[in-house]
Amino acid sequence: MSALESPDTAVVEDARVPEENGGVLGRSYRALSVGIVSVVLLIAFEATAVGTAMPVAARELDGLALYAFAFSGYFTTSLFGMVLAGQWSDRRGPLGALTTGIAAFAAGLVVAGTAQVMWVFILGRAVQGFGGGLVIVALYVVVGRAYPERLRPAIMAAFAASWVVPSVVGPLAAGAVTEHLGWRWVFLGIPVLVVFPLALALPRIRQRTSGPVGATGDFVPAGRRRIRLALAVSLGAGLLQYAAQDLTWVSLVPGLAGAALLVPAVRGLLPPGTYRAARGLPSVVLLRGVSAGSFIAAESFVPLMLVTQRGLSPTLAGFSLAAGGGTWALGSWVQSRPRVEPYRERLMTSGMVLVAAAILAAPSVLLHSVPVWVVAVAWGFGCFGMGLVISSTSVLLLQLSAPEEAGANSAALQISDALSNVVLLAATGAAFATLGGGSTTASPATGTGHPAAFAAVFLPMAGVAVVGAWVTRRVRASE
Repeated sequence: MSALESPDTAVVEDARVPEENGGVLGRSYRALSVGIVSVVLLIAFEATAVGTAMPVAARELDGLALYAFAFSGYFTTSLFGMVLAGQWSDRRGPLGALTTGIAAFAAGLVVAGTAQVMWVFILGRAVQGFGGGLVIVALYVVVGRAYPERLRPAIMAAFAASWVVPSVVGPLAAGAVTEHLGWRWVFLGIPVLVVFPLALALPRIRQRTSGPVGATGDFVPAGRRRIRLALAVSLGAGLLQYAAQDLTWVSLVPGLAGAALLVPAVRGLLPPGTYRAARGLPSVVLLRGVSAGSFIAAESFVPLMLVTQRGLSPTLAGFSLAAGGGTWALGSWVQSRPRVEPYRERLMTSGMVLVAAAILAAPSVLLHSVPVWVVAVAWGFGCFGMGLVISSTSVLLLQLSAPEEAGANSAALQISDALSNVVLLAATGAAFATLGGGSTTASPATGTGHPAAFAAVFLPMAGVAVVGAWVTRRVRASE
């Protein structure tokens, strides 16, 4: 959700677009607004629905040991897509990046939905991620060029609101589709639905946003360097994930190669001092990664745990996450109130405590005496905490950034978000596979399986969230 709630590097002003009367649904903007918000809505639905279908897909494809790859592969390639889209859009306008991104996203859905083995499924998710990264940034460029400044808050609010309904309905709908039609239709049904909003929005996008921003369409040297760094991050993260899933001496080679690519590239993309939680901007960027990574890594295993350890149907497992969209939006609304501004750091600390408590409470359902609804309640509180923290990191980032640095710093925030998801999913996936998670089967009557594999996911991520609570005390440049 966070990727479409904060500004991006490519949001720019285009003087060619006149300010016209009417709101985002006025005659001049109606087709464009409906089209791009519908694209966000469908992407949000896919993002919230996939977690429900994933346990069934992984089990049918005999790929539970590679379960985390299906999530981390998406985040890895989306990181490269984000950086590429920013440079592409500045050079030639957002239309090419947007259409290519939607095509890649749809192609990835088809590949995943028709996969017969787990590695092909993961490949489809990776193609999806690349397309999703292109789309996210291109949409922000469209907003920056096509809408006058007075209308941008409204369209951005519509983007954020587009995640609420899918967060509630997506898991339930995906569970029903998985049970009655099969998990493949969760992936195969979405590409068809993208056609209408794209056809509605493309003519307006072409009219209002085509062409480069400046006088030249060439990449500047800094842009080329960022693309090289993003590619190095993607390749390095992929090698680390591969090594993490094959914990043998041989895997040290790709693991070391991945680290050699990843570490210097990340240092070039994030503010100096991020990893030591230097006060101010570096800690804000670090907090975004710590909060998003710990929560997403844990959330990815919630449906799998409920399906395999408690015998729930995919629909009921998805219901455990359904309330999260509403409580996340509530948390975002609370932090936006002017009266809480003096207490923002305390609010963020409270949010991370709620996140840590939710992650820590989730594996309690491994005990069959604990009712499964405990997960739903805990995750609702955790999402409320995430709403407080994620939105606050965006607010603080802009407060701590000079106007000419806001774009680059916003990009660093998104990179921290995506990269932490990749790294922590790789780590939890390795722990899960090492402790026998790949052979976990549903047996609610006997309680057989490998509950320790799930504990090895949730408990460390709760610890990471606790570290995030400490980082919240360092987000201001001075005491």
